[in-house]
Amino acid sequence: MKIAVLLPFKEDYTSKYSGAVSIHVSNLLKHSLFNKQTFVYGNTKRKKFLTKNFINIKINSNILSSNNKKYLSKFIDLNNKDVPDITEIHNRPTYVSTIKKNLNTKIILYFHNNPLDISGSKSKNERELLLNDCEHIFFNSKWTMNQFFKEIDYTNYLNKSSICYQSTKKVKVSLNKKKKIITFVGKLNSAKGYDIFGKSVLQILDKYPNWKSIVVGDEPREKLYYKHKNLTIYNFKENDFVLNLLKQSSISVACSRWDEPFGRTSLEACSMGCATIVTNKGGLLETTKYPIILKNLNSLDLYKLIEKLIIDEKYRVKIQKKNYNSFYLTHQYVSKIIDKVRKKIISKQINKFNLNKNSKLKIVHITNFNFRYYGRLQFNTGIRLNNGLIRLGHNVLSLSDRDLISFSKSLRDLSGSNYLNNLISKTVENFKPDLLILGHADKVDSDNLKNLKNNFKNLLISQWFLDPLSRKGPDYIKNKNRILNKSNVCDSSFITTFPKALDFKIKNCHYMPNPCDKSIDYLKNYQKSHIYDVFYAISHGVHSGTLRPGKLDEREIFINKLKKKCLGVNFDTYGMFGRQPVWGNDFLNKISNSKMSINLSRGKPVKYYSSDRIAQLLGNGLLTFIDEKTEYSDFFNNDEMIFYKNIDDLSDKIKKYSLDDKLRRAISKKGHFKYHKYFNSEAVANYIINKTLGLKINSFWENH
Repeated sequence: MKIAVLLPFKEDYTSKYSGAVSIHVSNLLKHSLFNKQTFVYGNTKRKKFLTKNFINIKINSNILSSNNKKYLSKFIDLNNKDVPDITEIHNRPTYVSTIKKNLNTKIILYFHNNPLDISGSKSKNERELLLNDCEHIFFNSKWTMNQFFKEIDYTNYLNKSSICYQSTKKVKVSLNKKKKIITFVGKLNSAKGYDIFGKSVLQILDKYPNWKSIVVGDEPREKLYYKHKNLTIYNFKENDFVLNLLKQSSISVACSRWDEPFGRTSLEACSMGCATIVTNKGGLLETTKYPIILKNLNSLDLYKLIEKLIIDEKYRVKIQKKNYNSFYLTHQYVSKIIDKVRKKIISKQINKFNLNKNSKLKIVHITNFNFRYYGRLQFNTGIRLNNGLIRLGHNVLSLSDRDLISFSKSLRDLSGSNYLNNLISKTVENFKPDLLILGHADKVDSDNLKNLKNNFKNLLISQWFLDPLSRKGPDYIKNKNRILNKSNVCDSSFITTFPKALDFKIKNCHYMPNPCDKSIDYLKNYQKSHIYDVFYAISHGVHSGTLRPGKLDEREIFINKLKKKCLGVNFDTYGMFGRQPVWGNDFLNKISNSKMSINLSRGKPVKYYSSDRIAQLLGNGLLTFIDEKTEYSDFFNNDEMIFYKNIDDLSDKIKKYSLDDKLRRAISKKGHFKYHKYFNSEAVANYIINKTLGLKINSFWENH
């Protein structure tokens, strides 16, 4: 097992020049259960690394190119052959997507600063993408976490995010040996409140000459000079120097103006038993249970707080004791928090039985194969996907849920669902599949699936769903309830609508296109002449196979208007205008007679949604027209598919291509080729498997 910790490019990992992130990483690493399997990657020109397992990524800096990109590219190259099981990224959300695309690794992201101020996490959309790409996100305070989840419902991500405070070592401190020292550690600028501290401490030292003040830090960009015989100012020092200073000090001040994400200095001061003054900015209040709060940011109020601690020794010692005795954020404590998440991720990987993309699986595929309709409904997505699974070489056991229910109804089991769920349980028990795939299997009981997962720890479950899920589409509430019914028990869900286009969330949900299949969609209509110009069919009366009396579809109205606008164009339509729908092999025979087709689904267009009609049309080489609002232009060019704005635009384009046979054939051929290349049943089946297993897969549609 291997864990790679990636530091920000400019974060120095040497003893003298280390920043807060490096100190945090190195200290926790020494106490981690995985310290021997963990490697820290960073960039420095110096030596004397904080830990032995540091790998220095050396790059040739160039002002004309991005050092960050070079740094990240080198990290990926170094880990390409021996890919880490976990990659931990500190404070650089922009690194996440690149690593996700190039390495099959689980990502943990750490935020040490306000996410809203960091590139890659400023917008809501960027933060939602991070939640999707990362296995876990740690925040260094509640304040930092609250910033990240602005406009995002935190309750949806309880298992993916938590707080990992910074830590320090707890040492024996003799509080009665504390010296009369007031400390300030950090950048010496107004953002840190050094101007307030400087003015206050000069007055204190004048009035109480037996007290001293020691300052550690610098700030080349903002010069604030304060001089006093009892004031000593050091440049930045190693962390051990600071800790030893705080061990001797009685009072420590962290009077920031800006929102400190956490505040390492006040944390260390409290661990060393200092009476610590902080402002209520950012996460500073989280560094101690007993803060002395500077409510008004001015030198007079700070002077009064310091003076009270000097005058009232009993009060000062009381605060010192409380801070020291209540301190719990040790390296050991915080390291256990991180290790717990690491263990969880690793156990997930182990539970996935170390499969890779070449593993052959035992799969139970449960969907409606329509055996009871004597082949009339054979050309469906379930069969296409089943073909893809088998061609990939997997051992597939296919269960037709609705056929089983229909055949097993009895007086004891009126719906047949008891028989179905019992059969599934027994099948899993005997077959012991690696993966259970459900497709519109509404009668499969979700509680039964939970029991199966409890009894068979390695069992993974996924579901695919083709029906419209947008509020703009038909059967919205019904379909929403259907997909959500099993989403919590499923390891992944796959839908034919872009997930972010929905007004509700589905756990671990991915877009999948409607697959075509080379054994079903084998026509090449662009190669021949045709009787008709335009083909369009509606699947009325799926179960009866005939038109339902009194049924009027909104698409019928649209097609009727379109025909009136396309005088001279020869339409071949079914399932409307009194013509019966067509099924099975008869369907293929009918579309073979047409040059072109319209991919028009029920409801208003939604990003990427289409019924499985699109696979039948493009898959068989018809020139296909589609509403541009479906955004299929993300996948297809204008020389592969025709996009229309409205009914008038559509009618104009239909008339144009009906007269230009050469151009129509060229576009049809390209669209047919692309659909079979990228959206075929094997590609989609492989995508479902790999996404469910948590394995990296480069899919054409996901990369757009």
